[in-house]
Amino acid sequence: MADETVSAQYPPASSSAAAPLGHSVIPIVNKLQDIFAQLGSQSTIELPQVAVVGSQSSGKSSVLEALVGRDFLPRGSDICTRRPLVLQLLQTKRKPDGTEEEYGEFLHLPGKRFYDFSEIRREIQAETEREAGANKGVSDKQIRLKIFSPNVLDITLVDLPGITKVPVGDQPSDIEARIRTMIMSYIRTPSCLILAVTPANSDLANSDALQIAGNADPDGHRTIGIITKLDIMDRGTDAHNLLLGKVIPLRLGYVGVINRSQEDIMLNRSIKDAIVAEEKFFRSRPVYNGLADQCGVPQLAKKLNQILVQHIKAVLPGLKSRISSALVSMAKEHASYGEITESKAGQGALLLNILSKYSEAFSSIVEGKNEEMSTSELSGGARIHYIFQSIFVKSLEEVDPCEDLTDDDIRTAIQNSTGTRSALFAPEVPFEVLVRRQIARLLDPSLQCARFIYDELMKVGDFSFPISGGLTTEALVNLDLKLTQFSFQISHRCLVNELQRFPVLRKRMDEVIGNFLREGLEPSETMIGHIIEMEMDYINTSHPNFIGGSKSVEIAKQQLPKVSLPLSRQKDGIEPDKVPTSERSVKSRAILARQANGVVSDQGVRPVADVEKVTLSGNELL
Repeated sequence: MADETVSAQYPPASSSAAAPLGHSVIPIVNKLQDIFAQLGSQSTIELPQVAVVGSQSSGKSSVLEALVGRDFLPRGSDICTRRPLVLQLLQTKRKPDGTEEEYGEFLHLPGKRFYDFSEIRREIQAETEREAGANKGVSDKQIRLKIFSPNVLDITLVDLPGITKVPVGDQPSDIEARIRTMIMSYIRTPSCLILAVTPANSDLANSDALQIAGNADPDGHRTIGIITKLDIMDRGTDAHNLLLGKVIPLRLGYVGVINRSQEDIMLNRSIKDAIVAEEKFFRSRPVYNGLADQCGVPQLAKKLNQILVQHIKAVLPGLKSRISSALVSMAKEHASYGEITESKAGQGALLLNILSKYSEAFSSIVEGKNEEMSTSELSGGARIHYIFQSIFVKSLEEVDPCEDLTDDDIRTAIQNSTGTRSALFAPEVPFEVLVRRQIARLLDPSLQCARFIYDELMKVGDFSFPISGGLTTEALVNLDLKLTQFSFQISHRCLVNELQRFPVLRKRMDEVIGNFLREGLEPSETMIGHIIEMEMDYINTSHPNFIGGSKSVEIAKQQLPKVSLPLSRQKDGIEPDKVPTSERSVKSRAILARQANGVVSDQGVRPVADVEKVTLSGNELL
């Protein structure tokens, strides 16, 4: 009797007007879901599906088992569904002899059929523990299960973890927020139907399922309400107004069901017997007589099948368009990969061709012969030229040759070079020591220029140098940091189409070129250091721009006004023009020595605040 009732409630696909369409379309959508599930987050196409949401112990698992007609889901007093379970129900035909064949298949175990539904339960538990642990942990990784049976209608459901308030076991403190986020990731897409399960013995206005469904579907166009546990409502109350949508209206309406109680499960009462008892319950309650199409698991299955088929028909044009667009894009990408080369000789020729094109593209960018030349910013060799001619020159011009070189330094160097004796003339040793120290200051700008060139060869991006105007010192300091932040390598700009086919080769070429440039940077810096050392080893005093000797005296005479002789010299009867040449030279050197700040050595000329107080005594000059 029970088998006949169930068979009547789940007629074959050919006896329903919507079933033929659903029987052909829903399996295709299921196949697409299996394919996209393997792609993971790479898939951007949203397929139609039905997500089951509800609070913990609201009866979600019992509803799913009632739709299948078999016990196969984990049960317990605590949270049972800890990973999303994608359940695909596929209606099959009965065998010619009238026998039924029911079995399940997991996507992670292809080819293996489970005829014992208790084994399906154990596999779900084992797979859940493999991913989420054995102590109530939760994971968002799907478990995909197909149920083949002649007693089901074609429906695809996603059983999501129940909303819980208090963490238990290994659950984090924010378990409620995590589960809500997981649920919203499914139901917020317009292609997803929402099956909101709420027990009848709780206030519908406080339903977690309807609350989270309202957040994702505020107009209620995609939400189906499921009212469970109608048989344990308080005496004198019923769910008539709830099923009619007078409390919280939903466009797709409500369906009331009666699940097996815990006692029924402990007594191994079959789902078929439970469906028969459910039918008797609604027939014995006059308040539900006018709601025959909204009460019972068989009515729920039919309604879900019809709504899902209609939903697929509604989203099918857009889905077809998105798949066609993605197909065209993938076809172009596939065509860009070219033909597959099987022979080693052909592979070698292809590799040589790629490397040759790569080298030519690299050279053309550096030499400014690139066909895709930018008109908005400097690039390639032009940027390198700008570094040499503007940035490097600017940094050299900003080097003050007298910076950190005081009169005290010069005086101390001269005194140290004479030892225990006094100097009659300025010695060459302190001059060379001080000049070498200043020449060494050219090393840092030169090394910085080399690093700029290296960074430019490695990283050329959207940053463009200013064509006019100089860089400030602060800009020069920050320039190295900006260069290292470029996001596109010059090698990426040299990529030929063939390299798109070989991402591993592309990555390896980037590594080789990077290593080559890094290996060239070290000897370049060493050579720059050698050049600076050569400049320090030989100081060319014969250079036309070098100021020294008689030329410095001439410049000093031109810069100083005529000096009147002191009164003491006039008293001696010596005219200024008749002063011996040696004394005039001593005077010029004294004036040149004190030109910087008006001070000479302790044994030299006194401050020249008053020029007329100059004394040309030889003892004072020494």
